Amino acid sequence: MAYIHGTATKMTVCIDNAQHPLIIDSGAHCSIVAREYPENHFPQWEKQLLPTKAKNLKSASGKMTSIGTIIKEIITPQEW
Repeated sequence: MAYIHGTATKMTVCIDNAQHPLIIDSGAHCSIVAREYPENHFPQWEKQLLPTKAKNLKSASGKMTSIGTIIKEIITPQEW
C-alpha cells in the first residue's frame, strides 16, 4: 500500500527480509534519512556504514552533516 506524501510516495518496503516504512522519491538516486531511521530499523547499521566524501548538505532547518552511506536493496510490494 502506498500513498502520496508531498511529492513523494510513502510505502512499506522489504529491506533485509523485514517490512519498513519508507518515503520513495522516484527521481532521486539516494535517500537522506535522519540518524533515528537506521537506529530504529537496522540494529547493526553502524557495521554497514561506508565512508562518504564531504558533501554540502542543506535542509530547510539548516545544514546537515553526513555520517556515511548505507547501501540496502529495497523490494517494493509489487515485487513480493
